[in-house]
Amino acid sequence: MRTWLPYPLLSVGLLIIWLLLNQSVAPGTFLMGTVLATGLGWVTLKLGLVRSHPRRVLLIVRFGFAVAVDVIRSNIAVIAVILRGQRRPPNSGFLTIDLDLEDENALALLACVMTATPGTAWLEYDRGRKSLLFHVLDMENEDIWLDTVKRYETALKEIFG
Repeated sequence: MRTWLPYPLLSVGLLIIWLLLNQSVAPGTFLMGTVLATGLGWVTLKLGLVRSHPRRVLLIVRFGFAVAVDVIRSNIAVIAVILRGQRRPPNSGFLTIDLDLEDENALALLACVMTATPGTAWLEYDRGRKSLLFHVLDMENEDIWLDTVKRYETALKEIFG
């Protein structure tokens, strides 16, 4: 069974997403979704994914709550930038920060958090120098952004460490 479906939950999830996107459970749609889901499971197997085991469920919940609060704050800040319009244009900029994260899944989660937060965008991670380049829409105080990323990094180290 493992040969046909190396990641059964992934394949089932992909099939469900395929059916939802097509808004149909017709036999042809179901068959095509099954073929795609199984094929993508094999492709994923060939990627040689690094397995991480997040620990400390309470830390994960606290991290999720902190990210949710930061996303709400960023939404409000972006709204303020839009509403103030031409009176004071945003002070956009790029920041580089050195990271100590080694776990690839923790880095991927940090990338998702940084990109999902309005007003920021993860641009590049240099694996050799272990530095992250990201863009900030309105950078009033660059230390706040650096502290935020370091706070995320510390939490992810505890979760995945």
